[in-house]
Amino acid sequence: MYGTIAKLKAGPGALEAIQVMESRRPAGFVASYVLQAETEPDELWFVVIFENKAAYDANAASPQQDQEYWALRTHLLADPEWHDGRYVFDSNQAG
Repeated sequence: MYGTIAKLKAGPGALEAIQVMESRRPAGFVASYVLQAETEPDELWFVVIFENKAAYDANAASPQQDQEYWALRTHLLADPEWHDGRYVFDSNQAG
């Protein structure tokens, strides 16, 4: 599996914009999660998981994803801090 973890500095409407963006299920999409920091409610940690890097890259390069990102960006107070990589452990896998 492959994906990203991003730190977001949320402004008004950010959570709603993420929900709209994540309602789409592109090819290879596995899951997404958003954690809102308890001590800093405007700090969000956004996790996206794809089956593999090729599916992740295809989504990242799509015009629809670009449009959705820029719609989300209008609700952020700063550029996201992205950390892309391969997921190497999943405690939900059987065996």
